[in-house]
Amino acid sequence: MPSYTSNNTHLPWLYDITVEDGNWILTSAFMIFTMQTGFGMLESGCVSIKNEVNIMMKNVVDIVLGGLSYWMFGFGMSFGRSSFNSGFIALGDFFIDPPIGDPLKGPIFAAFIFQLSFATTATTIVSGAMAERCNFKAYCVFSFLNTAIYCIPAGWLWGEHGFLKQMGAVDIAGSGAVHLLGGSSALASAMMLGPRLGRYDNGQGPLPLGNPVNAVMGLFVLWWGWLAFNSGSTYGLSGAKWHYAAQAAVTTMMSTFGGGTISIIFTMVRLGGRIDALDIINGILGSLVAITAGCFLYQGWEALIVGAIGALLVCGSMPLIDKMKIDDPVGASAVHGIGGIWGVIAVGIFAQNPYPLKTTSGRSGVLKGGGWHLLGIQSLAALCITTWGICSSIILLWFINKLIPIRMDVHEELLGADITEHLVRHSQVGVSRALSAFRAVLDTTKAENLNSVGMNPGHDKHLNMVKTLASRKNLRLSKILKIVSRNQNLGVKMSKNLITRWKKPKKMQEKQTGVNLAWVQ
Repeated sequence: MPSYTSNNTHLPWLYDITVEDGNWILTSAFMIFTMQTGFGMLESGCVSIKNEVNIMMKNVVDIVLGGLSYWMFGFGMSFGRSSFNSGFIALGDFFIDPPIGDPLKGPIFAAFIFQLSFATTATTIVSGAMAERCNFKAYCVFSFLNTAIYCIPAGWLWGEHGFLKQMGAVDIAGSGAVHLLGGSSALASAMMLGPRLGRYDNGQGPLPLGNPVNAVMGLFVLWWGWLAFNSGSTYGLSGAKWHYAAQAAVTTMMSTFGGGTISIIFTMVRLGGRIDALDIINGILGSLVAITAGCFLYQGWEALIVGAIGALLVCGSMPLIDKMKIDDPVGASAVHGIGGIWGVIAVGIFAQNPYPLKTTSGRSGVLKGGGWHLLGIQSLAALCITTWGICSSIILLWFINKLIPIRMDVHEELLGADITEHLVRHSQVGVSRALSAFRAVLDTTKAENLNSVGMNPGHDKHLNMVKTLASRKNLRLSKILKIVSRNQNLGVKMSKNLITRWKKPKKMQEKQTGVNLAWVQ
């Protein structure tokens, strides 16, 4: 492990972090972690019910394994301090753990937890595009190694060594480093896996959502987390930072107003006056992705335009991706990929110089009289990140596929990942018929003996007892429930006794069943 010296050559911005700034950074990081809940709810709501547990487990893995690899080598590849750094990658501060006495211990830990929340978000974006047909074990390997795919371009834009950073590229909160990278990786992953079985058998229209309410609730949670995503990227509140943190919150909301309005109009035109939930969800998310790169560089009306254009591009590109038969169940390629490209380029058009901060190195966008320089750099950044995300993801998945097949077996995909990967059986989703079809070629005993989600295991044992008690005249429901609650430990034996021996004398019934029936009459 390298020594932690007070070398301000590589991370000079850490010296500007005060105690109040650290409090803001940590609080923002904690809020950003709630976005994992939002992504999980959104993705589980978009897939079929028989895969909703699987997609939630992938979100868990993104934090656990992705977080482990980020601590081991991810942070060091983006922000490491060593003489071996180059414009492409940083090398240093691996297994990060600054010792007592390091003047940057607090700022480094605060920066680590904040950047960790960004890194796990980038991987979670990809999980949605791989939903319903990706082998869970292969995905675990992908989640662990995808950290490297994310951290290298993050260093290009945010590390002092990065060649894009040195050229003056601007990406405040990650339209490029997080979302465009995640969206391009999602596109490559969807292409590598191929479409779900039967996805385009009946045309290119979207499949019905498994749980639309969950998907909308996920949008609200992401909306909440995005405020911390953008406002927290000022890295503090000291000096003029708090002015721009507040501005970032306002422009973030303004962009969603524009994006949401355009999404409503788009879906009503497309469906003849009706509104599709997924159009609204992805349109608003597209506007959030678009505003992220320059969140405190815009005025309110500019944020409205940036969000509106972002939503329009996202909603318009989703059908085009389906026409190419690239199956992306949640629309991650469009939302984060197309929205991310526009977000990075928009900085070169609308950005103002946020004096006294040095975010844009004193430059402004085309519409603010800054010329074409910033727009050219932003376009180059978008091209570099997109190319890196697609190519590196294809290589990584190709390598993993040599170890573990990345595509689920046919029978596993038909049954759903919940029952085949996690032993969770849903009722009324066609699983029973699928099990019957596979019984001739597979051992389905374990799956058939699983309790269905939504059922109460063991309660069916008391049904006959309750039915028998209910047949008695003048027996109130409260008394039936009292008998059941007092004697639920008797289980099936009690049910059988009550059924077969009800007509025997009362004393004999009490002796054989253990129930005091004196008050039942």
